[in-house]
Amino acid sequence: MNNKVIKEIISWLIVMVVALGLAILLNKFVLYKVSPPTGSMENTIMIGDKVYTYRLAYLFHKPERGDIVVFSHEAEDDEEIEYIKRIIGLPGEKIEGKDGLVYIDDEPLEENYVTAMLDSDFGPYTIPEDSYFMMGDNRGISLDARDWTNKYVNRENIHGKAILKYPDFKFLY
Repeated sequence: MNNKVIKEIISWLIVMVVALGLAILLNKFVLYKVSPPTGSMENTIMIGDKVYTYRLAYLFHKPERGDIVVFSHEAEDDEEIEYIKRIIGLPGEKIEGKDGLVYIDDEPLEENYVTAMLDSDFGPYTIPEDSYFMMGDNRGISLDARDWTNKYVNRENIHGKAILKYPDFKFLY
């Protein structure tokens, strides 16, 4: 092989290594993909959908009510599990479920994304500082803050904000 061919091969190898490195960094620190294992977020996110999560979403902003987030939370057997749910309650708020509705500080919460009304009452609970109350959109089957021993997710356990789902390429914000 002549020098020109060798240089061309080397330049393509460098491009591929750099592209692979950037893809790994992007996946590790900026975006990552999750697949919900249950129907707790139906009809917003269906079983089998792939959801891209933006890890830097809360670097300069606080999580907001209605955001769909990926977070880790201890299960009953102390095992850390990764969940995807919607933020319903914010730090310092009183949250309660009664008569099929969620109330925040005694005001009914408007939720046009919910597929099933609450089937049982909960609370009232006051959400601690730096913590959030998470619920699935499919309230009839979702295992969420209503069911957990520790009802709240600390801010540091939120991994990112769900921003895009495919195969239908819908933005989630």
